[in-house]
Amino acid sequence: MPSMSEVVNGYRRSPTRDLGSPRDVALAAKRQAIVAAAIRAFAEHGYEGTRVEAIATELGIAKGSIFAHFDSKAGLFLAAYMAAVRSLSRWDEAPPEIRDHGFFATVRYWLGRTGHLVREDWTVYRVTLIGNHGTDLSIKRDVVRFLADEDPYGTAAFVAWGIERGEVRDDLSADLVVGVLDWLAERFQDAQVTDELDPGLFRRATPADQERRVDEFVELLRSAIGRR
Repeated sequence: MPSMSEVVNGYRRSPTRDLGSPRDVALAAKRQAIVAAAIRAFAEHGYEGTRVEAIATELGIAKGSIFAHFDSKAGLFLAAYMAAVRSLSRWDEAPPEIRDHGFFATVRYWLGRTGHLVREDWTVYRVTLIGNHGTDLSIKRDVVRFLADEDPYGTAAFVAWGIERGEVRDDLSADLVVGVLDWLAERFQDAQVTDELDPGLFRRATPADQERRVDEFVELLRSAIGRR
């Protein structure tokens, strides 16, 4: 889950393009407004605690109008989750001076910035956390399918770059390495996000503790997928 880019109220601006008729433009804008409001609502109240009626009231529209765009509350959450994930930066969007130091330096950069990014806009990270761990099996299945089909963090290209640089093992299936990086980095960042959002659940880590955790995690990751 590597920074938010061009996010407005938890929703990334889409590139300007011709959407067709004025009606199409209006419908797209309405859908985006619904998703942005849903991101805020799910982040604040969780999946079970969010009421579609409350989102409709906030927007000044009928509840049925939301369901005209999204078939169900689960469909609305999935759209909010997808928008939240797409607003997060890809691995290859690290600054050039970081990428110049290589694959594992880039991993460390993003993991080390997790706390800062959460403090900038906690709503996006809260929604991704709920989607990853706080929904039922049917929604989780759609979440996993979305992540596999779209690869929103650009992990496959990032791993291919690491192999090309000679930093990442080429004796393993690239798909396996992608899965290892995605799974481990996601769990590690989820722990960091939880620590930031719900500090009462854990002993508050000092900055030195956080730095050490990141260093140790990157070293562990290097021992697993780094070329010897």
